[in-house]
Amino acid sequence: MNPNQLIIEQVSPFDVATTVAKLIDAAAKKDWQNPAVHNLQQSLAKSGKEVRPVQVVEICKPDYSGKMLEKNDERISSILMPCRISVYEKEDGKTYVALLNMGAMTAGMPDSTANAIHGASDETFEIVRSVVGVL
Repeated sequence: MNPNQLIIEQVSPFDVATTVAKLIDAAAKKDWQNPAVHNLQQSLAKSGKEVRPVQVVEICKPDYSGKMLEKNDERISSILMPCRISVYEKEDGKTYVALLNMGAMTAGMPDSTANAIHGASDETFEIVRSVVGVL
């Protein structure tokens, strides 16, 4: 993985539903919460748009989010929360996982926020690696 790459994409060996379930399970094993899963295919279908399966998994770890939100001037970083992992199918029929390399976006942030973001980003990558392999 290029440490300056903003979005990382990896093929999953599983279908979309299985990948999502495995990511949620892997996150829970590291004490992350799963506040929501957004089924974008389903949401768009309600508006008459047909797209291949796309689900966005939200994960949050209070140890990191608390550090990012405890100081008034650092709450601006809440725009990066919760961590999101996208799982989708492409025309080739394969399932892909994509996530932001949040650590690449910390330039100019206060140290406490940057440290929390790097920690959260590192653990998010570990979660994804445990399901889909090397990123």
